[in-house]
Amino acid sequence: MENDVYIRHAKSFRNHWWFKSRVLIFDSILQNLKLKKNIKILDYGSGVGSNITMLKKYGKVDSLEPNIIATKFLKKAFKIKIIKKLKKKYNLILLADVIEHIKNDRKKIKEIFGALNNNGYLILTAPAFQFLFSKKDESLHHYRRYNSYNLLSMFNKKEIKIIKLSYFNFILFFPIAITILLFKLLRINFIDKVEKTPNFLINYLMFKIFSFEKYILKYINFSFGLSILLVVKKIKS
Repeated sequence: MENDVYIRHAKSFRNHWWFKSRVLIFDSILQNLKLKKNIKILDYGSGVGSNITMLKKYGKVDSLEPNIIATKFLKKAFKIKIIKKLKKKYNLILLADVIEHIKNDRKKIKEIFGALNNNGYLILTAPAFQFLFSKKDESLHHYRRYNSYNLLSMFNKKEIKIIKLSYFNFILFFPIAITILLFKLLRINFIDKVEKTPNFLINYLMFKIFSFEKYILKYINFSFGLSILLVVKKIKS
């Protein structure tokens, strides 16, 4: 991503409805996994660290983040270890909206999966549905959006146990998807509008709506949504 994206995220991630809601959803998923205490965790592609404080509740967190501006922010804000290469194994790896930025996503998934201990967990999220690919994706240097089929196709089925496969940001799907399609038709680049924290009331309502999905995702999988979520456990092949 461009440096100005990281700067925007650093200003907004603590208050923006999307970041705040996603953290609560991740936290709910981790609680359901009933992890051991003080596990080794990797936040791969941390960005400005929107998930790090939450992850620290479950163990020791390393960050792999290549962007220089983001790493400076991470070191100052979280005093976290930044790694450059995958040299050790982890019990949990979080890939939160990362693989859409990687040209050879299959190769990268294989590499990251190799850094996971047996019985370790990989949590992966990505933007969903290619028909929603827009100027916003282009501005963020996304190569693609995902569905359940092409996401699972990157894994060796014999090496994983699927814990959770669901779309999310389901409740807001139709109003946001229609807006995206309208902007696509009009060729409008709307990234500044959606990445800046909206006014208090709108931000509060969006947060309440999106974050409510953490309760529903405990029991069901959504068949569509603006994003997709995959949780897998590594098993011996």
